[in-house]
Amino acid sequence: MADPKRRMAGTHVTLILGSAVMVIPFVWQLLTSLKTLTNATRVPPTIAPDWRWANYAQVFELLPFGDQFLNTALVAAARTAGQLLFCSMAAYAFARLRFPGRGLLFGLFLSVLMVPPALFVIPQYEIMADLGWLNSLGAIIAPGLFSAFGVFLLRQFFLGLPRELDEAARLDGAGPLRIYWSVMLPLAKPGLLALGILVVLASWNDLFWPLIVNTDPEQMTLSAGLASLQGQFQTDYPVLMAGSLLASLPVIVVFTVMQRHFIQGIAFSGNKS
Repeated sequence: MADPKRRMAGTHVTLILGSAVMVIPFVWQLLTSLKTLTNATRVPPTIAPDWRWANYAQVFELLPFGDQFLNTALVAAARTAGQLLFCSMAAYAFARLRFPGRGLLFGLFLSVLMVPPALFVIPQYEIMADLGWLNSLGAIIAPGLFSAFGVFLLRQFFLGLPRELDEAARLDGAGPLRIYWSVMLPLAKPGLLALGILVVLASWNDLFWPLIVNTDPEQMTLSAGLASLQGQFQTDYPVLMAGSLLASLPVIVVFTVMQRHFIQGIAFSGNKS
């Protein structure tokens, strides 16, 4: 049997190497954001930056960065609030309530996960156009207010809660809605936090859908705005990296602060089938 200390050392070496693989792209992004365009595109590449801080100021000159940052924050907040509410209600019904066809209906929900998202683009676009929501934040927010994955994740969490809680609440005269809101939802906080972090990250990085329904720079999110910095014949990569770094900082901070709750929620949700 291998020495426990050697196994521990091997584990640490593996984790350090994995961390380096994850961190190096961010370090390269930071270094590139401080270079001139000539040095950023030089072959072979140079590592040392030119300390060109003007690239960050140029981001605000080329884009309505403040407006797009606010749009992104509003979209992420609205989508997160919608999924936490609607997905938790559906998940509670599938996990704790008894009704005919529950298993079949839940299977249909899960089948949505196997459908390529691109198939929904045209129907969703036509709906947004009929509602007159194109070039508005509503068109970006609406399709992200609910997800089959969110229902699945929270259902797994609700399944892990003791059945005695429902019975005790019913003996006190509470109905299903009261049990959901006052008993189950507070206990599902780790699962809600895990889903919330996933939705924030997905909404913040969403590019495809905002580009389709929005052409107004004032109504764009950061991901779509940064995409407009890429030219057809030439791209100012230092400015693009500076803007991408500025756009990434909020989600990095959110994940760093909430990562413990995120890991706990995902781990607990996987305990029940």
